[in-house]
This record gives sequence, structure tokens and C-alpha cells, in this order.
Amino acid sequence: MNIHEYQGKAVLKEIGAPVSKGIAIFKASEAKAAAEELGGPLWVVKSQIHAGGRGKGKFVGAPADAKGGVRLAWSVDEVVENAEAMLGEYLVTEQTSDEGKQVNRLYIEDGSDIDRELYLSIIINRETSRVSFIVSTEGGMDIEAVAHDTPEKVINFDIDPATGFMPHHGRALAKALDLKGDLAKQANKLGRTLYNGFLAKDMAMLEINPLIVTEDQRLHCLDAKISFDENALYRHKDVQELRDITEEDPKETEAKKYDLSYVALDGNIGCMVNGAGLAMSTMDIIKLYGAEPANFLDVGGGATKENIVAAFKILTSDSKVQGILINIFGGIMKCDVIAQGTVDAVKEVGLEVPLVVRLEGTNVDAGKKIINESGLNVIAADDLDDAAQKIVKAVQG
Repeated sequence: MNIHEYQGKAVLKEIGAPVSKGIAIFKASEAKAAAEELGGPLWVVKSQIHAGGRGKGKFVGAPADAKGGVRLAWSVDEVVENAEAMLGEYLVTEQTSDEGKQVNRLYIEDGSDIDRELYLSIIINRETSRVSFIVSTEGGMDIEAVAHDTPEKVINFDIDPATGFMPHHGRALAKALDLKGDLAKQANKLGRTLYNGFLAKDMAMLEINPLIVTEDQRLHCLDAKISFDENALYRHKDVQELRDITEEDPKETEAKKYDLSYVALDGNIGCMVNGAGLAMSTMDIIKLYGAEPANFLDVGGGATKENIVAAFKILTSDSKVQGILINIFGGIMKCDVIAQGTVDAVKEVGLEVPLVVRLEGTNVDAGKKIINESGLNVIAADDLDDAAQKIVKAVQG
């Protein structure tokens, strides 16, 4: 689960990391009071969307030379002007679609005197199953580009869960960031604080870009991008309350209500499959035959008829979907349940695109009978290869 920067700053402040003072606003009319409370003389007005690259982003319809989604203001009036210009508009960045994301919140923050910009993030290293620090002296930049062009400037190291963050980790962090003296001591303290907070809050990713050295030689978290492990949210009701569903794909939000594993993609063939491995194979074979999957959708091994109806509604609500492939291998999941759910869904929602169904496994004969006797215009397939070829052919005319 992702959260906004201003929420991330509040989490960092809670765990003891140094952040600037700021105020989130939802209406332009709130900008003046927020700016006056902060006091200035320099303010930063930041768009709050779940996407990186806001500073370099452009608002839809704005001139090419217009300011981006992060702006400096040197007066209260300028803060208000920027708030009025940004709220409600659509911001396009490298991490959004061409339509952009609507800016419904702004974060007005105290400006900082910056001496150096650094990069620090903490993730789960899937190869080592440990928490890993990724750091660089090249803060404020696209870290992927830095890693590609100058990989020697990106340093990473793991933390042994048996020991936790130790003094030698602090020294490694300071060395990687080229920090000496008191700044090295601050790096050690900050690294320990962030590591402990990462574990305590069940974070999946914590990125601070940039982590700055101020002109008075203090380390400061100037940005905060945090995501949490959704499987652990039951332990953190305070974190659950930070969710902004307007930033999430409505189809993915609906899927969560029915315990469906759904991820929207950019293709044109909707997929409904049981089992993550089979779902990945289905997506691969669709690409093999020249088309693109519109989603990953695993209905799971214990899906009910209601789950199947919900899944079908999600697929048909996607305007990009030009055909649907249902691929079920019945183990715990019974083919007749899938078949009846599909028939009920089609009758309720309607079917305006080609539908190919491949069933195999438990109660497969009963499932095929339900489909065949439904009177629906459904294309039957014998196996996965046959199903993929048929749905691609149907979609491509």
C-alpha cells in the first residue's frame, strides 16, 4: 500500500527521523493560512500524487515552459497562486499515464538551504531475504538512470536480521554517502532509526530522494516515499487509515473486496485464471501469439460463484478489453463452479467481446455441460495453447 509524501513525512517524524515542517491542504482557500502558519520566507508547494518525478512533471494543457508539480514560493501570495493553479489539475510524470493524475492535495512545506543532495532507500532484498539499504551520493536524480550510467555510484548492503543495524552498518552508510565527522555520526543514527522504523511499521519500501545535507551540516529527509506490506496491515490500523483509494485503480480496489489478485496491464485480452503460476503462463502464451494481456487475475483456489461474477464484472469494466480468456484447472477449484459463475456473470453483465473458456480438472464434464447448455456465445478450447490461439484470432478478427 502506497501513501502520500506528507503522510510519509508524518511516519518519519513519528519514528524520529528529521523532516521539515509542513501542512497538507485540500482546498486553495486553505493555502494562505498554511503559509502564514509556516512563516517562510521560502515555501515549497508540492503536488501529492502516488507517482515520482513530480518536479519534472507537466500539467495537462499547460505551456511547455510551465512550472511542474513542485514549486518554490517566496511570498504568501505566491503560495496561494500556485495552490490555485495546481489543485484539481492533472499532472503527467514519467510514472503516470498520458492522462496524468489529478492533484487533489498539496503539501506546503518550509524551504531548506541545501548544501548536498543524497539518495537513500530501504527495500526487501528478495534474493537474500534481508532488509537492504541502497544509497548514492547522486541524490535528487532518477536512481535508475544513475544505476545504469554510473553503477559504481550506487552502493547497497544487507542487514542480518539476527544482529539488526550495527555500528559497522552505520560506517558503511556514511562511507557510501561520503559523510565524515559529525555527519557520519548523524548517518549512523539515521540509518538505525530508519531500519528500526522500517521493521516496526512493516514497510515494503522506504525511499528518501533527496536526503540532504543542509548548509548548517545537518542530515534532513526532504522527501519520503513509503509503501507498506499489505499482508501486515491488520497490525497497523493507523496505517490503514492513510489509504487514498482515489490514487488506486478502481478495478484493483474492487478486486480486493472479493480477495481477488488483480493487477491492471495495458493489453487488450482480459484473463481470468486460478493460480498465480497458471496466470503467468496464460499471459505469456497470449504474448507468444501476438497479443497483450490486459491484466493479471488470479481468482484463487477457493473462489465462489460470487467471486467469479465479481471478477467477470471487473474484466468487462475495462474499456481496453477486446476479448476474454478464462483458463481454469480444477483442483480445489471446481470447474462447474467456474462455469456457473461465468454463465451468471454473462447474463447479468452482458457479453460484447469474444469469450474463450478452457476448463480442465475437477468436475470438468459438469462445467462443460453448464457452458454448452447456457445458450451463450462462448468459444470452447481443449487446452491452453488452443485457448490462446482462439482468443487472439477472435480479437484480431
